[in-house]
Amino acid sequence: MARVHLIATGGTIASRQGPDGLSAVTPAAELLAAARPPAQLTVTTSDLGTVGSFALTTSDLLDLVLEARRCLGEGVDGVVVTQGTDTMEESAYLADLVHDDPRPIVFTGAQRPFDSPSPDGPGNLADALRVASSRAARELGALLCFDGLAFAARGVRKIDTLRSGAFEAPGRGPAIRLAGESVLTLATPARPSPLPLDLRAELPRVDVVACYLGADASLLHAAVRAGAAGVVLQALGAGNVPPAIAEGAEELVAGGVPVLVCSRVPSGPVAPLYAAGGARLARGGVVFAGDLSPWQGRLLLAAALAVAPADPQQVLARHLTV
Repeated sequence: MARVHLIATGGTIASRQGPDGLSAVTPAAELLAAARPPAQLTVTTSDLGTVGSFALTTSDLLDLVLEARRCLGEGVDGVVVTQGTDTMEESAYLADLVHDDPRPIVFTGAQRPFDSPSPDGPGNLADALRVASSRAARELGALLCFDGLAFAARGVRKIDTLRSGAFEAPGRGPAIRLAGESVLTLATPARPSPLPLDLRAELPRVDVVACYLGADASLLHAAVRAGAAGVVLQALGAGNVPPAIAEGAEELVAGGVPVLVCSRVPSGPVAPLYAAGGARLARGGVVFAGDLSPWQGRLLLAAALAVAPADPQQVLARHLTV
């Protein structure tokens, strides 16, 4: 009989309506009862917190990954984490960066609260439990399971604020589809070697700076003054930025502060194409992050700085060529 451990952290899946709005108050045992897992599956539960994922910190995510590792160490076939959807793509990606076990860590949640007339959480949780216990999920790292699909952590994004089909992986697609009782493998994404990250140490600060029409470098320099050890640019289009930000990025790189470029566009990679835009950044030593979102790029750069503070570029190169 397969065994899965469920870690509950809060989020919409655990939320009920109160006088001031929705609050995550439903414990793991109630979530599991509502999901009605298969009789042949043994599920144990624990509660790591009851908050919206918008209130989580990077330290909270590190603690969560440590807890998932501890549960895997007890011999279960997989771990499921329920969390709010706002930052789930970041949690799954951080878990995936360090995951060194063939057994999966599967993240799931809901768009409608636990006490909704038609909650989507029980179905999502039931699917996630099936994925976590399936051989089809082995060697896929951390996964995000939602609305009948499971996505590899890298490249998954929340694409709708309220609709039940909240996540996609633009340009990549899902790795697993749930079909009746079947767990069907659709793709086996390549994964780089896990990073030897110390999960008990604080990650270096990395800030994301948005680019927009007429933006200057004020926020770029302010991030470094505030203590950022690296910066991610949420660039325009395929990796272009206003001239003032290009100049500021060159100054940061010359001063030893790594800069990573992602796009504010939901789908497609960044590339150094335009002489005065992305190509200028590349000439200045800025690193292009392929199709990685700015939010996942922030975690990759922070992890690279933690693992190899003297040379994060080598870590970035290994993880950005997959």
